[in-house]
Amino acid sequence: MHASGRIGLVLHPRRDCSTAARQVAAWTSTHDVDLVAAEPDVARLGVEGVRPVALAELAEECDGLIALGGDGTLLGAMRLVVDRPVPVLGVNLGRLGFLAEVEGRELDDALAAMAAGRSTTESRTCLVVRGPGWETVAFNDVVLARVPGEGLVEGDLAVSGRRYGHYRCDGLIIATPMGSTAYNYAAGGPVMSPGAEGILVTPSAPMNGISRSLVLGPGEPLRVTLTAGRPAVEVDGLLAGRVAPGDVLEVTSRAEAGRLVRIDDSVAADRSRVKLSLLDLPLLPEELLELVPEELRRRHPGGASTPG
Repeated sequence: MHASGRIGLVLHPRRDCSTAARQVAAWTSTHDVDLVAAEPDVARLGVEGVRPVALAELAEECDGLIALGGDGTLLGAMRLVVDRPVPVLGVNLGRLGFLAEVEGRELDDALAAMAAGRSTTESRTCLVVRGPGWETVAFNDVVLARVPGEGLVEGDLAVSGRRYGHYRCDGLIIATPMGSTAYNYAAGGPVMSPGAEGILVTPSAPMNGISRSLVLGPGEPLRVTLTAGRPAVEVDGLLAGRVAPGDVLEVTSRAEAGRLVRIDDSVAADRSRVKLSLLDLPLLPEELLELVPEELRRRHPGGASTPG
């Protein structure tokens, strides 16, 4: 992401992002940067230096985005610009996140690093998901989730047009490598490098049928045909709709569908590894965050740790 042109802010829908937005606005005021955000977000922020624009303009005309909130906010920003992938910087404001590049306290240093050309971008794949009469994309996962009173999730899986097997479970998770540390991991699925390509299929609480994770190549489209149950369809954790017996869900992988800003590759990798190791502890996300070593929570713009 260049320290010039137009940068858009994407905000968590409920969390207070005003402090971080002021930091970004102060930075853009000293650089040749036009800072914009969706009209409702600007009204909610009440921060000077942020120009309101229509959501379509935010998606079509920004040179980069800064997502203020957490992993869900970052995923939403990436979906917003999936048709013209621009760099997205994720800023975590509170909970234990895996995808955001920097914590809120590191924002000033991250902005300085970008201005000095000390940032890079990494490409990410997404899933293109087609259901009955609709199509969407997911950067983490698409999940067929059991709805209480509507029966288990039952369906046949076909890979590259050939029947592979049957599922009967509480949930069927189809994930990207980046999304492998989310619901897939909680259901016992493997962790993949976010830079890898492929599709993970993992059942949650399987009753019978396929009970293990399946790793597919990026060029292997899959199709799930519902045979029983009326599950919800969740895309990156958001409800996208419902499906019923006879409905078909088709999923393919699209390479280089998103671009993430990286300030320090080694810190990001170490931070993810430590956070994964903490997930089995009986603590709230904000309590887990306090267990992340200080050297992974603070750093100079170039990546060195800072005292206190």
